[in-house]
Amino acid sequence: MSDLVFADELPEELPHGRTKAIDPWVVMIVDDDPAVHQVTQLVMADFEFAGRRLQFLDAYSATEARELLQARQDIALVLLDVVMESEHAGLDLARYIREELENHHVRIVLRTGQPGQAPEEHVIKTYDINDYKEKTELTKRKLITVFYSALRSYRDIMIIDQSRQALRRSIDAITRIYDSQNLRRFASAVLEQVAHLLGYEAQGLCASRISAYAASHIEGRLKVLAATSEYSKLLVDEEVDSLPDEVKVSLDKALHDQQSHFEDLCFVGYYRTSSGNESLLYMVFSEPVDAEARELLEIFCANVAITYESLLLREEIADTQRSTVYIIGEAVEKRSKETGAHVRRVGELAALLADLVGMKAGDVEFMRQAAPLHDVGKIGIPDRVLNKPGKLDAEEWEVMQTHARIGYELLSKSDKRILQLGAIIAHEHHERWDGQGYPRGLAGEQIHVAGRIVALVDVFDALVSDRCYKKAWGFDEALAYVREQAGTQFDPKLVDLLLANLDAVQDIYQRLPDRV
Repeated sequence: MSDLVFADELPEELPHGRTKAIDPWVVMIVDDDPAVHQVTQLVMADFEFAGRRLQFLDAYSATEARELLQARQDIALVLLDVVMESEHAGLDLARYIREELENHHVRIVLRTGQPGQAPEEHVIKTYDINDYKEKTELTKRKLITVFYSALRSYRDIMIIDQSRQALRRSIDAITRIYDSQNLRRFASAVLEQVAHLLGYEAQGLCASRISAYAASHIEGRLKVLAATSEYSKLLVDEEVDSLPDEVKVSLDKALHDQQSHFEDLCFVGYYRTSSGNESLLYMVFSEPVDAEARELLEIFCANVAITYESLLLREEIADTQRSTVYIIGEAVEKRSKETGAHVRRVGELAALLADLVGMKAGDVEFMRQAAPLHDVGKIGIPDRVLNKPGKLDAEEWEVMQTHARIGYELLSKSDKRILQLGAIIAHEHHERWDGQGYPRGLAGEQIHVAGRIVALVDVFDALVSDRCYKKAWGFDEALAYVREQAGTQFDPKLVDLLLANLDAVQDIYQRLPDRV
């Protein structure tokens, strides 16, 4: 093995533009002969591949090697002796690496001084190793070839694995962003997921210029939708004119050129949807973004633009739907000669309780939109009954009670989830916890939770509002009545939740006061 000491191989040059030291390749020598460790490290001391030097780990038995392999995930190459504490210690270790540790990345090169103990053909066929060498044939030149081959293979495997992980992160990021319920949450999710996707520390902001179909009152003006902590002084919807000069210059350039652009530590993404909406993503990174990350960022942001367009349309449809529900509910209000924002407050109070009982976010929103339809059946009640200033007689009360059935029949004809929920609410919001309500005399949990929620909030809001047959009660007086009726008229658990969250209830009344 004399020529192990002399022949040198030129290392590869560092990749262009590197500004800091790169982590070395980790190589583990597993051999019970200390001389093998010493000679290998001496011969390979100046070796470099892809701009990275070598870091050696020493294990003098398979047992030591197992401990090292359990503790580290960055070992690229194992130079493995066969005969150590037993005749097949090395082969057993190779099987342990692949089968028990499930490590299929590390390259395993078997080195043996006793080839008869482990015939090459049998070993290559039976064990998942990458090369087989007799120690007597490992000159320096051949050892260098082994290192180049093994490390190049390990590098390519890791690139594939990292690409797979990046794809998984990309899909996850897009999914999280698509699940955003509004534009501000969407913009915040974009900022969060870009940093997660690339694995870089980043600060940034999202801005948007929305076309007339989505929000005509801000047409042509760029608004900040979300910002990371670095730009947290920017308020949501603040004008772009208040941005730092370097940010404004970058955004103006992207708007003028109508395309994304990279700078050394900065990325500005420009996206124009088919409806003419323009959005910008400004990101500043703590270190230069490499070519692979730039490509991934472009792909990610192109998908973000598509999602953004979908979200704009979804918001417009949702706004239209909410407005339609409120128009219908308020039309019934006006016919009943009731002033104020009763249907809106019932929707907000119902959503509050739905959230407190643990409904999913989507179901809470359905409650917010369906609850205002609770009295839609009153369109079938004659004015003489609906607007009678005094107490109804038995016949009139029987007529009034039919509004629950009428509302159910109107809404249940649709297969849309919100209207189906509205049908349940219209039908059951006059049922009582004790079974003495109408129209079916349901009791306790026989009543759908949506019906129980609206039964409570509808009565509470009616008590604190002026009606044709009474003056508004005081807030404390209404709360006392609700507390008194817990377990008889109302679900006691819902009453407890209402009373425990009076600050949130008061906030709703401050936001939605009666309109005279």
